[in-house]
Amino acid sequence: MFKKSLATAALAVFAVFAFAPAAIAADYVSNTALVSIQAAPVAGETAVVAFAAGAFTANESVTYSVTGSQAATLSVVKTAATTSLTKNAAANGSASLRVAIPENATGKYTVTATAASATYTAILDIIAADAGTSTGLPSTGYNVPVLIIWGAAGILVLGVALVLVRISVRRQHTAA
Repeated sequence: MFKKSLATAALAVFAVFAFAPAAIAADYVSNTALVSIQAAPVAGETAVVAFAAGAFTANESVTYSVTGSQAATLSVVKTAATTSLTKNAAANGSASLRVAIPENATGKYTVTATAASATYTAILDIIAADAGTSTGLPSTGYNVPVLIIWGAAGILVLGVALVLVRISVRRQHTAA
């Protein structure tokens, strides 16, 4: 009975951790060469996101949206944490967007350009104004989800408890 329960629990744990859920992401375009960020986005400055010729159809209406931690300004329209702006692409299908990044901005800003012909996404990884061009210290830790760490610790504790119980039962049988 115990073996069946243990096997069932092992299969349940395997089923939970073996199959990763599908990622939920925006419609990314396979040709990312059409999108470029002209300079490293620094807090307090303006970043230019450019879409190369042929990214959109000629004079197509393109809706831009920016999502970030602070208010940003799109071309001339000041935005909240998420906002959008619509303007037409050039005759050759190119377009560009100027994003004024606030001085206290941190983290990442997501710029999405959506048109009838294509959708493009660019990530602006904001550099603090006083950080210069350095991106900070590299990550030196081991990034494991806490659930896995606690699960492994729990399995280890259960294993030790099982061994102690087996030793205790064996001593009782030999003493009797």
